[in-house]
Amino acid sequence: MILDGPILDKIKVSFKNETDFSKYPFSLQVIKNLRDIVLPTQVTFFVGENGTGKSTVLEALATKTGFGREGGSKNINFDTAYDNLYSEIQKLSSCMTLSWRKKPKDGYFFRAESFFNLASHIDYIANEGGQGKETTYASYGGKSLHEQSHGESFLSFFKNRVGGAGFYIFDEPEVALSPQRQLALLSIINKLCKNPESQFIIATHSPILLAYPNSVIYSFDGDELKEIRYRDTKHYEITKNFLDNPNQYLKQLFND
Repeated sequence: MILDGPILDKIKVSFKNETDFSKYPFSLQVIKNLRDIVLPTQVTFFVGENGTGKSTVLEALATKTGFGREGGSKNINFDTAYDNLYSEIQKLSSCMTLSWRKKPKDGYFFRAESFFNLASHIDYIANEGGQGKETTYASYGGKSLHEQSHGESFLSFFKNRVGGAGFYIFDEPEVALSPQRQLALLSIINKLCKNPESQFIIATHSPILLAYPNSVIYSFDGDELKEIRYRDTKHYEITKNFLDNPNQYLKQLFND
C-alpha cells in the first residue's frame, strides 16, 4: 500500500447533545470551536500559552488511540489517580473520530508531566510483571529510567522506545532536554520519518523543535485553532528578539 499522506489523515470533533460547555475543557473557546484537525504532514505541532488546551487535546487523542493519559502504549496503560478532569477528557475523547489511512504498527504517548510515573510503572513491570528486567528494559536503554538523569532518561526513551511505522504523541518532550539534545531529538524524528508510516503530533514550547522542516504548526492562542508559520509563532519571535537584544529585555523586565 502506497500512502499519499501520513497514516492519520484527520481528527474530526463532533460534540454530543449533552456536552456541557460551561465545564473545562469544553469551556475553552478554542475547544468549543474545534471541528476538524487536518494532518497533511508526518509531523504536526501544537503551540499556545499554558492553559489554552493543547495538552488537553493531546490527552483526549491519546485516550481515543488507546494509550493511557499519563503516558504509555496500548500495552502500557495505567493511571495513578482518577479525577473529575479525566472524566471530562474521556468525554472529549468520545467526541473524536480518527480518519486512519493505515493503522499504525506501533505507538506511544509521551507526557513529560507524568514521565516519572511512567518510569515507575516500567520498573514495576520489570520486577513484578514476569517478563524480567532484561526484556522490559531493552526498549528503554537497557536499564531503569530512574537510574539515569532526567535529560538522559528522556533521550534514552526517544532513542530506544520510539521506532518506525508508529503513531507518536509527545507532550512537551523538550522539558528535560538541553538545546543540544533537542537537536538530537530532531535528528531522531527525521530519521524515523524516512519511514512513511511514522507520524508525530507534538505539543511544545521549543523554537528548536518547531523548526522541523515540512511540518504543520497549529496555534491554540485565540478563539479558533489556526495554522501558523514558524516565524510567526510567539516562541520564535520572543526567543529571537531576546537573543538579538537581551539587555533591552532585561532592562524592561527589571525596571521598577
